[in-house]
Amino acid sequence: MGIEGGDARLPFMVSNRGVALALALAVAVVAVFALVPGLDLAAAGFFYAGEGRFAAVTPAGETLRRLFSLAPFALLLGAGLLYTLRRSGPRVPAPTGRALLALALSLALGPGLLVNVALKDHWHRPRPVQVAEFGGTERFRPVGLPGGDCARNCSFVSGEGASSFWSVAPALMVAPPFRRPALAAALLYAAATGLLRMGFGGHFLSDTLLAALLTWLVVAAVWRAVLGFRSPRAGG
Repeated sequence: MGIEGGDARLPFMVSNRGVALALALAVAVVAVFALVPGLDLAAAGFFYAGEGRFAAVTPAGETLRRLFSLAPFALLLGAGLLYTLRRSGPRVPAPTGRALLALALSLALGPGLLVNVALKDHWHRPRPVQVAEFGGTERFRPVGLPGGDCARNCSFVSGEGASSFWSVAPALMVAPPFRRPALAAALLYAAATGLLRMGFGGHFLSDTLLAALLTWLVVAAVWRAVLGFRSPRAGG
């Protein structure tokens, strides 16, 4: 899929067509997993090792999770360092001040406020590892239905899935010749993070997919509000 298109110079993912696609996919995910809730249980069961244990709960899995969870903040810090270096004189490729603001805001408002504050603590969907089907004590709750036995820091939606998908935001700011590889790397990282969290029994597949789609919408909204049609790069 090409990344250019939609509205003038806006990358596809933040264009009108990109936003419409993200909304349509979000509605489709909710509809499919609500009508066939067994899909979530089947996908989680693929990672279930038995006796209440999920396959990724190993020292290697824990290390990989820590590395994956730090990556978005490392990307934001790297963008900030490039911006500071550019301001001090050297002509290095760097985001503009507005672009840096868009990155920080989209990370704070999407994975931060929307996902970790508004949804995870108030939707109350139990995680796979908590439900009776996988050795827990709580009742499985289909996606789209608020309420459940989980008190806080619950399954809907995936916080690490959202923050990993946020990496598409800095990827969209890469110069066009390198943007496709940057986007491919961001999407591969997001997919790996989502699968890892499922491997821990931390989230259902629908939690992971919706985390990505909600983050996509937040990135697009912040981009359009802060950058409009401005170039996100100061050049090189």
